[in-house]
Amino acid sequence: MTISLHQVETLLKENDLLKEFIYNNEWHYNLPTEDNILTHLSYDSRDVSSETLFFCKGASFKAEYLMNAMSEGLAVYVSEMPFEVKDGLGIIVTDIRKAMALISMAFYDYPQTKLKVVAFTGTKGKTTSAYFLKYILDEFNQNKTAMFSTMNSTLDGKTYFKSHLTTPESMDLYRMMAEAVDNKMTHLVMEVSSQAYKLNRVYKLMFDVGIFLNISPDHISPIEHPTFDDYYYCKRQLIQHSNHFIVNKETKDVALILEEAHARNIPTLTYSAHDESATYYWEKGKNASSFSVKAHDDVLDLCDTYQLSLMGDFNKDNALASLMAARLLGVDIKSCQKGLEKAIVPGRMEKLIQKNGSTVYIDYAHNKVSLTSLLAFAKNEHQDGKIITVIGSTGDKATSRRKDFGDVLNDYTDVVFLTSDDPGHEDPVMIINEISQYITNKEVIQHIVVDREEAIKQALDLATSHDTVILAGKGRDLYQKIKGRDVPYSGDYVIAETHISNQP
Repeated sequence: MTISLHQVETLLKENDLLKEFIYNNEWHYNLPTEDNILTHLSYDSRDVSSETLFFCKGASFKAEYLMNAMSEGLAVYVSEMPFEVKDGLGIIVTDIRKAMALISMAFYDYPQTKLKVVAFTGTKGKTTSAYFLKYILDEFNQNKTAMFSTMNSTLDGKTYFKSHLTTPESMDLYRMMAEAVDNKMTHLVMEVSSQAYKLNRVYKLMFDVGIFLNISPDHISPIEHPTFDDYYYCKRQLIQHSNHFIVNKETKDVALILEEAHARNIPTLTYSAHDESATYYWEKGKNASSFSVKAHDDVLDLCDTYQLSLMGDFNKDNALASLMAARLLGVDIKSCQKGLEKAIVPGRMEKLIQKNGSTVYIDYAHNKVSLTSLLAFAKNEHQDGKIITVIGSTGDKATSRRKDFGDVLNDYTDVVFLTSDDPGHEDPVMIINEISQYITNKEVIQHIVVDREEAIKQALDLATSHDTVILAGKGRDLYQKIKGRDVPYSGDYVIAETHISNQP
């Protein structure tokens, strides 16, 4: 992969991003030096060479990082401000993240045009929906589907690795896409976060199909979205970047979404669990895991019966959205049915039974809506015993969740073990105490156990035969984010499974 300085200049000028060039301490509007070929992109000052185009990005970027990179031979950098360096060419832009997205796209030869790309956004359900569609497409194209999800990503359709961001930085995104193309992948399923649009990780990326699953307050904090309005606006950017758009008709303020899609002339379909005016809706089948897709006008030839391996009606919503996307991509009904029936999602609605008969659910639920859905399901399914919940909240972001969790626990649990969940740079005890203060229902018994593994074991041991234990937040995640490090963690499922197997 290569890109020339002249290509960079043209790209930035065409998109009105170029401010000026800085060369030999002189300012220029046109490229002031020879048209060099660059063979590497980087935003890590430790990963540079004389043929690297280096991006000075991030609020915490320091001039010393650039100095160190230039001492290693770096000759060209891109920045929103000029730096006082003796040598090298500075490309000064109005928006570093937009510039990085466009340049990365070109450097990796526009890999998105060689794939059918589907994007899911929403407050909850993105990962589950992505996995559902991946399984469906795997039936259709013999495992030629790449996936970028919150938990795991795959570039060859088979080998998975841990994701660091729901939506990768633009440079990593296009590098990964290009690798997927090299691996002969034909489709890509990805989650698109609100931060991806806020931080221009997917700037000017068009999706073959975009799906808007739902919206509710989340990620509201000083370092993410200052208000719900900002969060919602970022989510809605998917509308104008989709060639075909699907939206849950039960989404809050869906009229705004439909109005915007219509104004932008985006072909749009709707779905629902209850609203029969939607393009498609579903009805319960003969058993708890089956459902039938209904429509007044079956435009996608989708009406049939489907089987899910995951419990919970909320997963049928996700399944229907994935089925509609699959049909828009030309997937046959048999592949849809077989893929959906096989679909499993690591750490989502996984079930274990303790030796005394009590039920354990492990789920990645980590915001108000997903936790409410999980606990409401458990309360409805298991009405005879207590609901025992193990939960924490992340540090450094989404601070609004702490009150949200307290509100949900007031209504849906009998016992709660408050514990650690990716505390980051914050004190986990402070986070726990913050959640605790919002649990105002005096009938909810609280236990504070900072060590998550110990909290899980205590919750399991407390449960009697008719009780239900909910392990929320981590699923099969193998790390705890603590003070800037990914600290190895066994995962909620493995801890629970091992503890149960050791029971007398």
